[in-house]
Amino acid sequence: MHAYPTPEQLQQALPQSDPPQPPNVRPLFGKILIANRGEIACRVIRTARLLGIATVAVYSDADRDARFVKLADEAWRLGPAPAADSYLKADTLLEIARQSGAEAIHPGYGFLSENAAFADACAQAGVVFIGPPSAAIAAMGSKSAAKTLMEKAGVPLVPGYHGDAQDPALLAAEATRIGYPVLIKASAGGGGKGMRIVETAADFPAALTSCQREARASFGDDKVLIEKYLTRPRHVEIQVFADSAGGCVYLFERDCSVQRRHQKVLEEAPAPNLPAATRKAMGEAAVAAARAVGYVGAGTVEFILDVDSGHFYFMEMNTRLQVEHPVTEMICGQDLVEWQLKVACGQRLPLAQHELAIRGHSIEARIYAEDPDKGFLPATGTLVHLAPPAEGARVRIDTGVTEGDSISPYYDPMIAKLIVWGETREAALRQLDAALASYQVVGVATNIRFLRRIAGNADFATGRVDTGLIARHLDTLLLPPAAPTPEALALLALGEVLASAENSDAPCQASWRLNGTHTRRVRFEQGDAVFDIGVRRENGGLAVEVGGQWQPAEATLAGKVLTVTLDGKRVNATRVSQGLKRVLFVDGEQICVDYVDPYAFEEEATHGEAHLTAPMPGRVVALLAKTGDRLARGEPLMILEAMKMEHTLCAPADGVVKAFYFAQDEQVSDGDELVDFEAD
Repeated sequence: MHAYPTPEQLQQALPQSDPPQPPNVRPLFGKILIANRGEIACRVIRTARLLGIATVAVYSDADRDARFVKLADEAWRLGPAPAADSYLKADTLLEIARQSGAEAIHPGYGFLSENAAFADACAQAGVVFIGPPSAAIAAMGSKSAAKTLMEKAGVPLVPGYHGDAQDPALLAAEATRIGYPVLIKASAGGGGKGMRIVETAADFPAALTSCQREARASFGDDKVLIEKYLTRPRHVEIQVFADSAGGCVYLFERDCSVQRRHQKVLEEAPAPNLPAATRKAMGEAAVAAARAVGYVGAGTVEFILDVDSGHFYFMEMNTRLQVEHPVTEMICGQDLVEWQLKVACGQRLPLAQHELAIRGHSIEARIYAEDPDKGFLPATGTLVHLAPPAEGARVRIDTGVTEGDSISPYYDPMIAKLIVWGETREAALRQLDAALASYQVVGVATNIRFLRRIAGNADFATGRVDTGLIARHLDTLLLPPAAPTPEALALLALGEVLASAENSDAPCQASWRLNGTHTRRVRFEQGDAVFDIGVRRENGGLAVEVGGQWQPAEATLAGKVLTVTLDGKRVNATRVSQGLKRVLFVDGEQICVDYVDPYAFEEEATHGEAHLTAPMPGRVVALLAKTGDRLARGEPLMILEAMKMEHTLCAPADGVVKAFYFAQDEQVSDGDELVDFEAD
């Protein structure tokens, strides 16, 4: 049985006769409002459509033409782009629900999905909140309170401090008592925000200040807790589901250990190399945690699993559907959004614990608009070219964007979630690499090459995973791309010539025609490397230089599809042009070069490396130096907050700070000069 069934297969997979329902069950909703955006909104719409439920989308000005807005049955404007002025406006959401006739609100994840006050407001407005009771959200919303509750329920906890007192001296003393290294975590947080690993007592004050500042900005609450940091932990979480009649099951586990800065990068189900006894114990502990707070709906209980001892400890509970829920759907053959909708209508869970089983293995890769070579800075821009792999029983794409859409600075820069399935983990890994190799994105930097290198890492391939995997192997995971092969350069040159012939009105292209007899030299640059390739007519056909040797060639260009025959080998490639940038997708590789326009003037750079510019729009959080300070290369200059995360900008060389152009709390735009730095 395929783990990612079609909607029809999902319907057939459910029990043919529904289990007896409690007396307060109601019919399925006729219309729901989705209080979210992007891929999760598209995901909810897909299941709602399967069940015949009408959907109401809400959107900010930045999302006016987004995919989820077009997919919904109707869409209502919320407000300006910032989330605080749109997706976080609870009163506006409830008013739209009233005017549109929506009977329920699905919060997705993020935004108001774990907001107990919003859940209460929905109940007071007579709108069903498709999520747990507000009391359960409140109980688990504070990490400190949740730990206390779990301790009473007998769920194992990591040694730490979860108290209300927040005096910095007290927190430092507690960290010393626990023993370094420790982990500072925002009590109301999630997603890696407001979290720092502290190795020594000397580092504690600065880390605490940073955590509190980030927590206050992200969650409006700077309270933190402190835990012993396990040196070889795995992040293993259990998907739980409960109904209002007292039923509660676990749909097995997901391993989310492959993380960077506490942000999940790859997730898989089931967890590799996990003993069956541990799986059962964790599942039962997760159910106990859910029952302890009277839980209803979908939730995730997150555990830390100590690789050395095999012991697991409660970390937190996310009272919502998780980003990585598709891998659970793939191995269980169930639609968790459908479960949410039915449970929210008072129905019993579709399946009991003994009816659930693991089938195969699934892996999810989060494809982000970010540049791994620049410290994983989020990227903004237009998706000039977007061609994901074909979907099927083994490949699933959850996305909220299409070609031509823009990645804005206002929200998470996720392009898509790529989910694959195989009969075994090895088969799933092969499927993952093949799907990543065929994923084509041009217009913004992405982490696709980085993801492929993780998938090919020996430790990951054999299931030897823990949360330090990326940090240990970062040097090999961030190796720069290899220089283009002579064959790839030949394809690029042929593509350039064919494209020039199609656009011969351009003055810089008029000197060469396919029916002419001239040889044309085509130049490309990649970093400091310059490549010069010749293309000419020869005996009624084409010839191209390959590694300095002329070879006959056949070539056609139809739109973006370049077909070339060299030395008897036929190659199909995709060629994308963006300004002077040329991108070639061939044999599972992406090759990026810059075309050197022979008719363009070479302009002098207005500034050297001593002028640092903003890599994206954001806010200046802190200035870490003063005018006149002498800094060594790599020492911090300032902290910029962008896309909900803090980014530290450092001195590019040894030198002196001449001037800061922005003050703390001021907003900056993409490309703004931030610092005048005089390098030695």
